Amino acid sequence: MAEGLRAMSSFDTEVPVLLLRLDPGPFPRDTLGVVRSLGRAGIEVHAVAASARGPVGRSRYLHRMYARPPGPVAHAPLLDLLRDLSEGIGRPAVLLPVDDRGALAAARLAGRLLGRYLLPAQPAGLPERLADRAQLALLCGRLGLPHPATVVPAGAQQAADAAAELGLPLVAKWSRPWLLPPSAGLPGTTLVHTPDDARRLYEQTERAGSALLLQRLLPGGRGADWFFHGCFTGEGGCLIGGPGRAGRGRPWAGPAAAGRRLPNPQVERAALRLAGHLGYRGLLDLDFHRDAHGRYHLLGVSARPGAHFRLFTDPSSGLDAVRALHLDLTGRTVPRGPGVPGRRFRPGTYHRRTVPPDGAPPPAPPLPARSSAAPHGMPRGVPPAPTPGAPPRP
Repeated sequence: MAEGLRAMSSFDTEVPVLLLRLDPGPFPRDTLGVVRSLGRAGIEVHAVAASARGPVGRSRYLHRMYARPPGPVAHAPLLDLLRDLSEGIGRPAVLLPVDDRGALAAARLAGRLLGRYLLPAQPAGLPERLADRAQLALLCGRLGLPHPATVVPAGAQQAADAAAELGLPLVAKWSRPWLLPPSAGLPGTTLVHTPDDARRLYEQTERAGSALLLQRLLPGGRGADWFFHGCFTGEGGCLIGGPGRAGRGRPWAGPAAAGRRLPNPQVERAALRLAGHLGYRGLLDLDFHRDAHGRYHLLGVSARPGAHFRLFTDPSSGLDAVRALHLDLTGRTVPRGPGVPGRRFRPGTYHRRTVPPDGAPPPAPPLPARSSAAPHGMPRGVPPAPTPGAPPRP
């Protein structure tokens, strides 16, 4: 317990955090875990999203919620918004994107936000290359990491031919799904059942804004979906994190509704190899799928907190990936702990209950409710989101 208290007191609580969400709608419920984790450590948490609805906006651990303009946000207005928020917060803050669009935008603007926000130092364009599904397929090939057989067709007929060769049904993905215009009505990932479906989908390439990928569908099955979530140092070292098995997900798209921390040397080696090769620093969420031959295929990479990040909390210190990131970016020592294999977790977006391992310590007592008033005044031109009524603050 004393060790845990020393770890908790090592945070630089003068450095707040700004959570950034660019996807439409409110923060998903699993982001509440990020707010609670940082708030319970005494770190001031701000957030900006298109909507304040949902439990994140009502949390006692959220210092202030800011509304951004609805709809897609271009780089110049987003840069102005972040600068205005920085003026209102009054001191440098850790900028923590919690969705893929936010992570990509923050990486592009990082050089213009110096002095206002703390962000992991990354090679130029790295988060975008990882999020680009065509680039990920090429990267897996170079590193010898298993990845589903993938074709990037150069024409409609080639798309139909590739569909027949890969086997049906297959998975169709747009290489850069964040470029899909809402008016297009095109999902980022879909199942293709006939060569004609592939041909018609390819004809939507101009509207989609990026290349079409056709990918062999890996067979499903209980226990086939795995993930790795961690916070990395930039030299390939993982400050905290590990592999886990997902439950109740789809083998081709969509989030898993449950997870369990379990050792998996193949998944761990693949994650460390990828991060080390790239010199990656910061949060990384990787999705894997086991095929019939026992190989773990890397399906997706996200530079943001994963829904299951709390699976890897060290019970002795309370350290998790988002706390480790704050410590690392503020120049503090990140304590190491053994973790608890076997812990189960169900993200709040899909389930309301967390199942801790036997013998795990009880959750930390809640802090007193924090004031919602900004201590340094309102940021220029950024209205506070209207306070939703009613239920108690979670």
